[in-house]
Amino acid sequence: MQNQSDQIEWRDGDVPVSTRFDDPFFSLDNGVAETRHVFLAGNDLPDRFVDGFHIAELGFGTGLNMLVAWDAWEKAGCSGALSFTSFEAFPLSKADMERAHSAFPDFDGKRDILKDVWQPYGGVFNLPGVQVDVIVGDARETVGRWKGRADAWFLDGFSPAKNPELWGEELLCDVAKHTQSYGTAATYTAAGFVRRNLATAGFAVERTEGYGRKRHMIRAKLTS
Repeated sequence: MQNQSDQIEWRDGDVPVSTRFDDPFFSLDNGVAETRHVFLAGNDLPDRFVDGFHIAELGFGTGLNMLVAWDAWEKAGCSGALSFTSFEAFPLSKADMERAHSAFPDFDGKRDILKDVWQPYGGVFNLPGVQVDVIVGDARETVGRWKGRADAWFLDGFSPAKNPELWGEELLCDVAKHTQSYGTAATYTAAGFVRRNLATAGFAVERTEGYGRKRHMIRAKLTS
């Protein structure tokens, strides 16, 4: 697999843009605020947090979503541990991860903890209060083989227009199969075919207010 670091250009200083998909890894406006709006609020978090809560994600990217979720978990004062599983086809190199992180707040040191342990071949990272498992490979293959089930999904692949593989019906059906009863999913996109594929997979789908320049986003909940 070609290293993703060979497929990055930098915009506005330290915002990584995938040349493979011609899309930034996070919002050019405010990536942290977008993650909180789309993925935390979109999954009714942190209100649902309990010991052992499991978040799964399509697209680890820079790790920003994990950092925001980890920070929210800690600030919520939850006991026990959070589980965070992410499916990533093209992991960032350590150098690119470090450069991208310069655009983030330090999250009370969490940013640097992740940076220090990060390896581009993924694996399990046991961090204070959260266990992170980055599964490297094509999500169309790896999600179906996964043994876990998530309480909430962060669907954060690159734009459906540029990376349709991460929004297909078969993959979203696999997502549903690996979701706890009445579990949720959220994504920044409101593309019609994504809404239809989530509905086919068994989710009740709601189009709600998006973040920044995006008028709408999707919230979804399994119907059983």
